[in-house]
Amino acid sequence: MTHIAARLSVVKPSASMAVSQAAKDLAATGVDVCNLGLGEPDFQAPGNVTEAAFDAARADRMLYTAALGTPDCRKSIAAKFKRENGLDFALDEIAVANGAKQIIFNALMATVEEGDELILPAPYFVSYPEMAKLFGGVPVTPACRAETGFHLTPEALEAAITPKTRWLFLNLPNNPSGASYTRDQLAILGAVLEKHPQVMILSDEIYEHILFDGREFVSFGAACPQLRDRSLIVNGVSKAYAMTGWRVGYAGGPRDLIKAMATIQSQSCTSVCTPAQIATRAALDGPQDCVAEFREAFERRRDLVMDRIRHINGLTLDPPEGAFYAYIGCAALIGATTPAGQLLETDIDVTQYLLSEGHVAAVPGAAYGLSPFFRISTATSDEELSRAMDRIAEAVSKLNY
Repeated sequence: MTHIAARLSVVKPSASMAVSQAAKDLAATGVDVCNLGLGEPDFQAPGNVTEAAFDAARADRMLYTAALGTPDCRKSIAAKFKRENGLDFALDEIAVANGAKQIIFNALMATVEEGDELILPAPYFVSYPEMAKLFGGVPVTPACRAETGFHLTPEALEAAITPKTRWLFLNLPNNPSGASYTRDQLAILGAVLEKHPQVMILSDEIYEHILFDGREFVSFGAACPQLRDRSLIVNGVSKAYAMTGWRVGYAGGPRDLIKAMATIQSQSCTSVCTPAQIATRAALDGPQDCVAEFREAFERRRDLVMDRIRHINGLTLDPPEGAFYAYIGCAALIGATTPAGQLLETDIDVTQYLLSEGHVAAVPGAAYGLSPFFRISTATSDEELSRAMDRIAEAVSKLNY
């Protein structure tokens, strides 16, 4: 029997991937499933992006690149940080990796020691605590409840920090809740962090271009420039440019941290594939019309889901301020019984019921550290969302209280 390292015993597979696979398995039996488990835009990547990569691949040899990424790709990223976020990074302060998740993975591998604590405000992206545990870190998960707009308060942050705290993670706007932060809200958190020099900040800004109701995005780095030497600003092209499968994430941060991350990458995957880096340059340097078009579609879909949830007894939805998810409250469903007589005791039970009865795949709030909720992705067509809302409404109406 193969020996599996003990450290993997505390790490769970991605909940959103698991839900999506369960939906695919059910669909493979002939059932028509609305799969709202994964956050993956249903748009095509911009034409100039694919053309740039294909043209380069036809014309040139696609060779290894530096672990941190090609100089040209990092120049485009540096220009983006300056143009859109007001941040100045030298080329050796920028890393390119196979998705934002690998950026985070490399950063934690480079910095986390056994027993270090990582503050992950809940609800959090499902992979954060699992990556922390993989390196012996201890997730600390202060609850950011709907009553506070799913925001981390300065009081909760202060209470969570100990001498063992290594990182604070922020996700702006948040997956799954859609909560965003103003400059003033970030500055208040920054004032708390100034008092604790051992704490580094990872600001995951992958959804920065998907904000609603006229909100303007403010990077943590711009709101708290005094913390630059311990802030890692993480981003990528997956969400804003519908380039999930190209697998390109990037970050700007302290030179010594970026150097350590480059060492890890050079000894693991070597670098990001060359055509994908060329595509990233085309996305960042090219026309940005698609970004606004995608955002408008996501806002329209958010409004559609909000309107439908408002009319389903037992479900609640605080208006998402950004990203493309709906984090739906289902507290009123806990304690209900299904037509088959099953008692719904948790939001995991609720999502299993929605899949089996309504044929809608959703991710339970337990996966994000805050229950009772479930998350659906709104990064699909209006028609598919309408079908899913019809099915959820019908399934909920069949419950007995």
